[in-house]
Amino acid sequence: MPTTTDHETTGDHSPAGAFARHHAPLLRYAARLMGDPDRAQDIVQDTFAKLLAQPPGRVDGHLAEWLFTVCRHRAVDVLRKEGRMTSLDTLPADALPADSGPPPAAAAERAETHAALLRHIGRLPPSQQEVVRLKFQNGFSYQEISRITALSVSNVGFLLHTAVRRLRADFAAQQS
Repeated sequence: MPTTTDHETTGDHSPAGAFARHHAPLLRYAARLMGDPDRAQDIVQDTFAKLLAQPPGRVDGHLAEWLFTVCRHRAVDVLRKEGRMTSLDTLPADALPADSGPPPAAAAERAETHAALLRHIGRLPPSQQEVVRLKFQNGFSYQEISRITALSVSNVGFLLHTAVRRLRADFAAQQS
């Protein structure tokens, strides 16, 4: 899982280490849920405050999963209090960091493909968008996504399968 580091498996959950490793992915996730980067920052801050209140060892071995679950619950609570749920695609796609690897033409093509994929993901139902982002952007397993979203593992699998099938069909139609 890309969000897990050696520190997690060894039980080193210092607040500074957890913040350094998980702040940016949590902020992206919360911004997608909230539709507002400023409100997302508040959600992530609340999430880390709850981490500080946890007894040592309570989140050993599943820190990333715990953080994403708490973040999601807090975002849903805030949105519920506001009486609305926003679409997960309300924000522009995050810019990918530039590297000097591929030639400019290949980089431009990759950027176009990435942008098209994000547009297609944005057209999926919110539940499919969320599981796709948790799986492919954050690297969570089906079981971890199940615990984060409170969906069954089979429902997560179904949502991912349906989303990927639709994305493939959309891309095939676009190429025609």
